[in-house]
Amino acid sequence: MLKVENEIGKLKRVLVHPPGKELLNLTPSTLEELLFDDIPYLKKAQEEHEIFRGILEDHSVETFCLEELMAETLEQNPGLKDLFLDQYLKESSITAPHYRELVLEYFNAFKDPKELVLKTMEGISSKELEICKTSCLVDVVNRDTQMIINPMPNLYFTRDPFSVIGKGVSINKMHSATRSRETIYGDYIIKHHEDFKDTKLYYGRDDLFSIEGGDIFNFSEKIIGIGISQRTTPEAIQDIGMRLFYDFDTKVEKIIAFNIPSLRAFMHLDTVFTQIDKNAFLYHPGIMSSLRVFVLTKSSVSSRELKIREETGKLSDILSCHLELGNVKLFPCAGGDYITSQREQWNDGSNTLAIAPKTLVVYDRNEATNEMLKEEGYTLLEMPSSELSRGRGGPRCMSMPLERENV
Repeated sequence: MLKVENEIGKLKRVLVHPPGKELLNLTPSTLEELLFDDIPYLKKAQEEHEIFRGILEDHSVETFCLEELMAETLEQNPGLKDLFLDQYLKESSITAPHYRELVLEYFNAFKDPKELVLKTMEGISSKELEICKTSCLVDVVNRDTQMIINPMPNLYFTRDPFSVIGKGVSINKMHSATRSRETIYGDYIIKHHEDFKDTKLYYGRDDLFSIEGGDIFNFSEKIIGIGISQRTTPEAIQDIGMRLFYDFDTKVEKIIAFNIPSLRAFMHLDTVFTQIDKNAFLYHPGIMSSLRVFVLTKSSVSSRELKIREETGKLSDILSCHLELGNVKLFPCAGGDYITSQREQWNDGSNTLAIAPKTLVVYDRNEATNEMLKEEGYTLLEMPSSELSRGRGGPRCMSMPLERENV
């Protein structure tokens, strides 16, 4: 069952992906291409992620792993493996035609579906294929240094590739080419896994305009928020708004669009803004001077147009009005200190995961922000993050809620 109609209700089921050997295929020369700023130490990153999963499970949150759901999908559908591999290879960075046959033979040697799925995530080097170095000039030149298929190191941020909206999903169109293959798994799971295959699809990975899950918020069954960011375009918001309002039987009546600076540090809305209680939000002070807020609603049943209005005034007043929350509290990251807030936002101090009202999973390194929240009466479930944070994502980024209780 998929049902997410708020941001802070008791979290019941969530999708995660423990970081795997894909991180071992990061190199200094590929960091920019693969959207990393540094290379995490895999063993430590896995230990940190295991603590993250442990926190969730200790609080009665059922965790599902992306690779396991994808493996189950292949097991449930004989013949789907060939279709999956064909699509995967078409979208991979294979530079020489003769590699395709070698890679396909390599993949078909995996008998265990989970091992196969993990390998597609890790990427493949020319050394693994045991290529005869004298058969082709490209092999002689590349020797053992070439990645035939790039890894997907961002996969442990399961929030981004697809998003549950109410009882349906958006299989997101990723902004960068290096992350576009990540959505293959969610697409196959939603379309073919026996537990999800009847789910309504509000947006698809082949749509024109980019939208990513870190920008999508379920404020209520009637209102969603979407960030206009480095990775989500206004065109995508307009398109998904038209579908939610007119093409599907949804309860969504309003989209609040937050236009934030298009910066690497602020790549998604949830890197600078998260909901932490029914009427409370955590934000990064650095966005406030340039933040613009737009409200999209249905124009009329017959016209199939959107009514778009830019809101003015304080963010707290805008949220109070449209979310019907009464007095809204906004807490600045690190208490608003100029230097500390920048450092802690970079280390995902604003990227909290609410697993219940006023109960948040946070990175322990953001001491000023955490102390502020504790003083305000919040229960913080702190986790280590020396390696996971190198990928520029926090607890919210590493989780894709599948089901929450209503509040």
